[in-house]
Amino acid sequence: MKRIAIIDLGTNTFNLLIIDKSDNDYSKVYETKVGVGLGFGGINKNIIQENALLRGLDTLKIYKQKCDELKVDSIFAFGTSALRNAENREDFLTRAKLEANIDIEVISGKREAELIYKGVIHRLDDIGAFMVMDIGGGSTEFVVGDINQVHEVESFEIGVARIYQLFDFSDPFSIQDAQQIEAYLDSKVGDFFDTIQIQQLVGSSGSFETFYQLIFDLRKPLTDYVELEKAALMETLDQIIHSTQAERDADERIILIRKKMIPIAAVKIRWIIRKLAIEKIIVSPYALKEGVLKEIIF
Repeated sequence: MKRIAIIDLGTNTFNLLIIDKSDNDYSKVYETKVGVGLGFGGINKNIIQENALLRGLDTLKIYKQKCDELKVDSIFAFGTSALRNAENREDFLTRAKLEANIDIEVISGKREAELIYKGVIHRLDDIGAFMVMDIGGGSTEFVVGDINQVHEVESFEIGVARIYQLFDFSDPFSIQDAQQIEAYLDSKVGDFFDTIQIQQLVGSSGSFETFYQLIFDLRKPLTDYVELEKAALMETLDQIIHSTQAERDADERIILIRKKMIPIAAVKIRWIIRKLAIEKIIVSPYALKEGVLKEIIF
């Protein structure tokens, strides 16, 4: 038996998963997430601002303390969009090693997408061809395939934190705000979707989990794959897009880090559903850290 920790250092959220690994299996020991906001203030300038850097380091120290408390044998930490594009990333990586004794591997967008795919199919039944969508703060990953193989994979630097800091939005969003986001997305993805014919979308945790909670009026996290009825999802997306900041602040089902940016995530999900004429939407509780886990165990 070996105890392993996996840390996903996202642009908005740092996720920690601790598991006990046995032969070709594992059991979950501990899991948490912190809204660090590593990309706040600097992501579109390819800089990690000092206050964001300090929040990240403080969170890593807390995570290391928890790992020590639970007697973790090995820590695997992965940096994604905010870190891979930051001109001062070496400063963060060096201080993470010195102050928290955590080595961080900064991965490419395509590597991130591949790990997300591996996490998403972790325990997914054979549902035929589908597209995975993972909405991050810095990037968004798309993977087309089935449970046996990947056909297309791409990572675009179109995360919600980037868009939030790129434009000035009204409160609530106007129709023009949503159109502006969609035009931006179209300009960034180019012809990637032109030849894709997929009607099943698998949303990777994160914002998709929040919409699951909103639709079913739940405050507990997702623990299994859930299919969302399309009409109910589209209605909820529209409600969030046109909600006020005050309404979202008062909604306990939306985690703090997501309250400002979830209308952007809603626009993105609605955009891809319309673009591909998606008919079936499944939310996966698994993402990058489970993909790492799958590689380690299997």
